[in-house]
Amino acid sequence: MRQPVLIAILSCVIFSNLFSQVFENDDLKISVLEDLIWVIETTDNTAMYLVEGSDKALLIDTGTKCDSLDKIMRQITSKPVDVVITHGHRDHSGNIKYFDTIYMHPADTIFIDSSYKGVIKFVSEGDFFDLGNKVTEVYHMPGHTPGSIVLTDKHSKCCFTGDAFGSGLVWLQMRPYAYMQTYINSCSKMETLMDSGIEKIYCGHYPYLKKALYKDYIMNMKKLANAIYDDTAQGAKPYSIKVSISCDNPMEVWYNDVGIIYNPDHIKSK
Repeated sequence: MRQPVLIAILSCVIFSNLFSQVFENDDLKISVLEDLIWVIETTDNTAMYLVEGSDKALLIDTGTKCDSLDKIMRQITSKPVDVVITHGHRDHSGNIKYFDTIYMHPADTIFIDSSYKGVIKFVSEGDFFDLGNKVTEVYHMPGHTPGSIVLTDKHSKCCFTGDAFGSGLVWLQMRPYAYMQTYINSCSKMETLMDSGIEKIYCGHYPYLKKALYKDYIMNMKKLANAIYDDTAQGAKPYSIKVSISCDNPMEVWYNDVGIIYNPDHIKSK
């Protein structure tokens, strides 16, 4: 009887360690998300992720206000750290100043502060980061921004999507606007990825969810995007939150557990 009890106790310890908090300050907290994957949650509810391989680590996004982010990463890993930006919006690229080199898609350099003096290296579809015993691959998923990318970790069967598919709600109302078909194509590409072995999505605002998203989420998002495109979406209403790069009359519509904010004057190409 003792052996099953011991196994149960050990299982509980392992499970709790997987989700244990390992660092916290006034700007952020860091927790183990999966084996050699950490989620960094900022006080403005943005998420960064650190993925470690046998040779290197990869920091995905840099958050908005995180003092000495480079030094904080040294609390987690002693390995060389590459830094990649899922998209150029400031809540995901605001701390690039702490790093000499960043990687990003060239279409999003329009968002990067001109005061950044480091080196920007461009990535595109099919590029990858070899971290040693694991490879993180780049997929271009435009819609939220022209240069939004998704990074897959097939070793862990998960991916990191920034704001490409939102965290329940995706914003497509901001300049430069994407036509809805562009976003539908990205949803289709994400579906294909999930059919090929990627099981979990970790989004750019993880603190709102505290969990991964799955294929049904992408399928619902694609159905809603198609309904907007076909003018069959039900219950659309004006969206009250305005940001400086938003269109003048953003609309909000939901289907099941997903929502899209969009520009009603920029759905189909002329």
